[in-house]
Amino acid sequence: MTLSYRQPGVVLTDRRFTVPLDHSRPEDETIELYAREVVATDKAQQDLPWLLYLQGGPGFGADRSVGRPGWLGRALKEYRVLLLDQRGTGHSTPANRQTLPLRGGPAEQADYLTHFRADSIVRDCEAIRAQVTGGAPWTVLGQSFGGFCLTTYLSLAPEGLATAVITGGLPSLDAHADDVYRAAFPRIERKVTAHYARYPQDAERARRIADHLLTHDVVLPNGYRLTVEAFQSLGIVLGTGDGTHRLHYLLENAFVRTSQGLALSDAFQEQAQGMLSYARHPLYALIHESIYGQDARPTAWSAERVRAEFPQFDAAKALAGDEPLLFTGESIHPWMFDCDPALRPLRETADLLAARTDWTPLYDPARLAANEVPVVAAVYHDDMYVDTAHSLRTARTIRGLRTWVTDEFEHDGVRTGGQRVLDRLLALVRNEA
Repeated sequence: MTLSYRQPGVVLTDRRFTVPLDHSRPEDETIELYAREVVATDKAQQDLPWLLYLQGGPGFGADRSVGRPGWLGRALKEYRVLLLDQRGTGHSTPANRQTLPLRGGPAEQADYLTHFRADSIVRDCEAIRAQVTGGAPWTVLGQSFGGFCLTTYLSLAPEGLATAVITGGLPSLDAHADDVYRAAFPRIERKVTAHYARYPQDAERARRIADHLLTHDVVLPNGYRLTVEAFQSLGIVLGTGDGTHRLHYLLENAFVRTSQGLALSDAFQEQAQGMLSYARHPLYALIHESIYGQDARPTAWSAERVRAEFPQFDAAKALAGDEPLLFTGESIHPWMFDCDPALRPLRETADLLAARTDWTPLYDPARLAANEVPVVAAVYHDDMYVDTAHSLRTARTIRGLRTWVTDEFEHDGVRTGGQRVLDRLLALVRNEA
């Protein structure tokens, strides 16, 4: 049964689907997928082509927007849009500290989570496409990790695609997680340097906060243990369009004078816990490094190991000298499962995933080289989350792919640039630009 309702300018319909947990064993266990259909009110009765949106992540449900903002408004001019909660996220049989124990212990949980990578997501899309479009191929817009999934789609089931639009999500086809993070930490350092150039007062503020955390045991109101490494991880926002400003406003409100001396303010703690907690997207932490697993090598907490190769990120060393404190970016570390109450019960599960040696390939270079699907990709210059060099190398291997390389936007350009970004990409893929 479907339920339709309205928001300003749009008609929304809740859609639910049943798919196999393991698509190689369709007769076994199933899970539920949720997706929200969106169509412009004045086009609700028209027979429109479909556009499927694959959210960034991994581990994030689809956007919960109101009306027709940004890229969605542009898409609704000609498409009926399906916003999919990828398996394990949003309303799609969620996987978190509350539900995963239903699978059994950590070993059973880890085995279960091996089915939540891009290959399974693509097979989900193909399983539901016939029900949604009647079997017709659809246009797919993949943002960030959604672009990784779309590259897998081009590898596994290109017959399901009318057009592929990738924004900030062209992955390396063969890089191990170690290669990804060795490329990432220098980019992160550049973003931090740019932040301090814009807001020079933040350099001293960050040092004061880090020094306080090295000498005090701080537990945030939600139970999150705020260590100096956790504080540094707030730099993940620096890869977004407004991230440098958000970080600045957080730092300027850090301390308050109390009867016991200076303390981190309630306002700072409230904001910090909202930015640090994985309660809304625990899969991001659990399977993040596994999205790079494609062979018998374990990911083995790659970001934590590779970070040790960049001593400038060591807070204690920075504070002992005159070096600026460096924030970190999109990286998952084992200590997060000790600090975050939403992740603590899942630490052993995460360790088992990090140790796995049976990852299967996610991309087919030969099939990509013979690609016939119209495909376009926005590549953001010095993207903090996805290495530009990796993206451009992949772009050269996908037959017919056209790139738009720009420094006008950061990684979330499809959100901040909205209609302009999608306009440009659709024009490019149709050879109109």
